[in-house]
Amino acid sequence: MQYPTRTGGPWSHETHWRRRRSLSWVGAGPTPIRLTHPVRSPIHLTGHPGEALAADPPYQPHGPREECGVIGIWAPGSAVARMAYVGLHALQHRGQESAGIAVTDGGQLSLHKRLGLVSSVFDDETLIRLEGRDEGGRRPKAAIGHTRYSTTGSNTLPNVQPVYARADIGELMLGHNGNLTNATWLRDELTEQGIEFGSASDTEVLAKLIAHAPGRSWAQRVDHAFHRAIGAFTFTMLTETALVAARDPIGFRPLALGRLPGGGWAVASESAALDAMGARFVRDVDAGEVITIDDDGVSSHRSSRASPGKERLCVFEFVYLARPDSVIDGRLLYEARLEMGRRLAREHPADADLVIAVPDSAIPAAIGYAEEAGLPYREGLIKSRYVGRTFIQPAQSSRDEAVRLKFNPLPELLSGKRVVVVDDSIVRGTTTAPIVQMLRSAGAAAIHVRIHSPQMKHPCYMGVDTGRKEELIAASHSLDGVRAAIGADSLGYLSKAAMLEAVGGRTDARCTACFDGIYPTDVPLDLDKLALERR
Repeated sequence: MQYPTRTGGPWSHETHWRRRRSLSWVGAGPTPIRLTHPVRSPIHLTGHPGEALAADPPYQPHGPREECGVIGIWAPGSAVARMAYVGLHALQHRGQESAGIAVTDGGQLSLHKRLGLVSSVFDDETLIRLEGRDEGGRRPKAAIGHTRYSTTGSNTLPNVQPVYARADIGELMLGHNGNLTNATWLRDELTEQGIEFGSASDTEVLAKLIAHAPGRSWAQRVDHAFHRAIGAFTFTMLTETALVAARDPIGFRPLALGRLPGGGWAVASESAALDAMGARFVRDVDAGEVITIDDDGVSSHRSSRASPGKERLCVFEFVYLARPDSVIDGRLLYEARLEMGRRLAREHPADADLVIAVPDSAIPAAIGYAEEAGLPYREGLIKSRYVGRTFIQPAQSSRDEAVRLKFNPLPELLSGKRVVVVDDSIVRGTTTAPIVQMLRSAGAAAIHVRIHSPQMKHPCYMGVDTGRKEELIAASHSLDGVRAAIGADSLGYLSKAAMLEAVGGRTDARCTACFDGIYPTDVPLDLDKLALERR
């Protein structure tokens, strides 16, 4: 992945402010450059002429990577930009490459987006300007926010969300969680109609598909897009006068609706973000539902493409992707993961002295395993809270060194002990193997790896970057072959049936394609996240 740079320091910063009369570059030297431009003019999202692209790639773990997080707020009279910022912080785990917030004052849209973590993209000055307080302007009444991990399109500024589109009934900003599997075909069709694109993101395809769809209202145009787009597309959309929130008819990705204390409304990818913004969780947005919030109130439209029998919420949200303090489909994820651990202990007991987790996502399951097995739970691996998915890998360092930067074992606790190590998944095996070796070096007498999900044998096409099928270790190795590859004394996976029972609810309304290869919608034989950049 590449980051825009300039001589003297990095920059990857674009801001569209209201009431600006001209295009100007603010700042010099190593200070981040700010692009100011009225939103109603054509938005050019590329870097300043002459700027180069850095070649230093960020380290990425070799497990499944989260997709994106979206926020939407309708709260006239409140600090909607700051609320969106708080909500994005709560969704940072869903995407660490870039972030953006768009606001409307009821007549004009404003946008700020940039590469980086939420805390580095926004500062007090930026939020003050988004709130319209820098020039005594009108206070915004609504906002949307987005934090991204790229599943279609590389990590460059033009692909950062929210994205902009212009329609005959107004303008829109859109932030998207998911992946359109037919984005290439839709883009070709729109291009033939004379519609231009400024990025390689499927989100821009979705935004312009909605903008140029037939319909007198935004809900009608979104419904039209539901009939054309294939894949996962939960999104929040902001127009000059309305907030729109929607889930695709299959409901791959979650979206929660909340009520703010002052009477406003909020939507977010997870209920934990509603909690952070001070909103009370009301309900999940249904699959195929389009919610429109404006000065006239709240309206809900359900697409004819949606039906209860078609819904397939991604089960990996419960296993790994979402925060344990979120509630999805009526189930607290912490409790679901505890139950996965208990069932894992019943299916795959081990002759061991203690149980540890690969932090942080596997901690609840490890606690559940320990409780069921009657073994003590200990923190045998300490995780550096300052090393995430965006730190730069040292030159010529191996994957083993990268893992050591993130985890540190406790030899005093592990030496001479038979250890059960609980993790959420094994994707490529290139992270699990160094962890096992690290534990052996710390003196563990035996290492029993237990995974609280089934073997991942198939790629995800719906917004989680699992890699290609040939990269998935379980697709090419037997169970014992995986065990030997990671260097464990034993290996056990939770069965699909036990995982679904632990999740609860309608077991037939979950997407388990990464485990069983049964996709609920058409998927391409091969999907390249950079395909749109080559067109």
